[in-house]
Amino acid sequence: MSIKANATKAIENYDKVSWLPLIVVVLTQIQASFNVNALTVSMAGLTSDLSIPATAVGTAITTGTFSMAAFILLGAKIGSKFGSKRVFQIAVFIHALSMLMVTLAVNGPMLFIGQALGGAVIALIAPALTVFIAANYKGKQQAQAIGFLAAAIPGAGVLALLIAGTFATTIGWRYSFALVVLLGIFNLLLSTRLKKIDPQSELTIDWRGAAIASTAIILLSFGFSGLTAWGPFLAKPAAPFSVLGLSPALIFVVLGIFMAQVFFAWLRKRQAEKKSQLFNLEVLDTVEERATTWCMALMLFIGTAANFLIPLYMQVVQGLSSIQTSFSIIPYTISIFTANALVARFYDLYPPRQIARVGFIVVASALSLIAFTISNEWGQLPIVLGLIMLGLGQGSIVALVFNTLLSASPKELAGDVGAWRGLVHNISGSVGISIATVFAVSLLSMLILTNATASPVITPEIIDQLNFDNVNFITNEQVEDILANRIGATPEEVAKAVLINAEARLQALKISLLGLAFLALLAIIPAGRMPGFREGDLPVGYPDQAADDSAA
Repeated sequence: MSIKANATKAIENYDKVSWLPLIVVVLTQIQASFNVNALTVSMAGLTSDLSIPATAVGTAITTGTFSMAAFILLGAKIGSKFGSKRVFQIAVFIHALSMLMVTLAVNGPMLFIGQALGGAVIALIAPALTVFIAANYKGKQQAQAIGFLAAAIPGAGVLALLIAGTFATTIGWRYSFALVVLLGIFNLLLSTRLKKIDPQSELTIDWRGAAIASTAIILLSFGFSGLTAWGPFLAKPAAPFSVLGLSPALIFVVLGIFMAQVFFAWLRKRQAEKKSQLFNLEVLDTVEERATTWCMALMLFIGTAANFLIPLYMQVVQGLSSIQTSFSIIPYTISIFTANALVARFYDLYPPRQIARVGFIVVASALSLIAFTISNEWGQLPIVLGLIMLGLGQGSIVALVFNTLLSASPKELAGDVGAWRGLVHNISGSVGISIATVFAVSLLSMLILTNATASPVITPEIIDQLNFDNVNFITNEQVEDILANRIGATPEEVAKAVLINAEARLQALKISLLGLAFLALLAIIPAGRMPGFREGDLPVGYPDQAADDSAA
């Protein structure tokens, strides 16, 4: 048979690739992501039925996130050694059991155990999803599959808002998690039709490296989560302990960074000795791949921080309820979904670095629009337009960088790429929320103190009674209650304090959003180091332009 005939036959087979693996991938990602959104929407029912405070729901969410981040690198190697399909099926079954535990929870500890177990097995599921895509799709189909995988996360958010929100206010919050259990069973049955992926039985798992990596991630997670409550530098009264007055959050972050450096040094040592590694450094062995990782981390940092600050503005400044806020940000979520799914159409026309640059410019423009538009009176259309722009830019970049990393690595490293993507996603997201919170609250505290001190209405006695180390975003009604009922301020002082708080609150949010916009512009620098035109699974641009683009 001629070379041309072989090529024609290969193209015909390529076009006939089944989309069943993608269906399993998307539905499983929805299964994993629906849980967190359902917890947020079901907060009122959870606190009432389980007799736990609202903050405990946040603890339950972070418990699952920490478990997933701590074990995801190990999860990728377990999948490779014992077979991604087999490990995936076991993990999906255990995740369904963990959600059944949440469904039947009668107290807080049962909820926490279910969430911790669910997060730990997602560390096995996430790398397998990437392996399924790499094993079944090439070229444009791979790019589209990556886009749909990325789109499944915001898609799950929309479903959670619609389904879990409705269940929570009608038949009860438990039905949302029962639905996840049924979805897990369906995914398990559907996965039996996937082709087997041969295990790498000769692979040796680096358990010492796993312990070092898990320790680093746990330290970083606790450190960044405690920045606001325990203090970013000096320990606040709420801190569980201090060392020479330093905050435990700062200590945990420093130790976490140190352990991360130990981990990478350990990986390089294992690589030099030609021994198995928990994470294969070939995923990051070029300048382009490291630049792509930086773009991923920055976008997830910016997107998660904005996704925290904007609902904060809606609920505190505008007084919207949780469900009203959720529906207000649906356009943002849908735009992320749309961009994730459609950005692959541009891969044939433009190189990754150009798409990333444009994406970050769109993100910076959107955040600037929102920052200059928000006021103490709701500006509906500009805010919605800004959210849509933000979602389009964010969705495009997240899908692009993930696909770029996967396409640049050999197929056998797909699990490592998936694990790295999950790790960067969780760490960058938690760091984004933590730093955005500290920055915004610190600004708020400084602005309130400055304006209150300069006001002839607010007396020094009132200022002395206010705890500026514990300032936070609160509503006007809460300010009135604190000043009038707890401190005994006069009506004139209360009115002035409410005005100062409202202005400081809004200014702090504006400056924080502009800070994120500035960070998005800085991200153009690593975006310029991403690949130009590449050969391989992801066709981008035209080969005859490769030399010109590389010189750009």
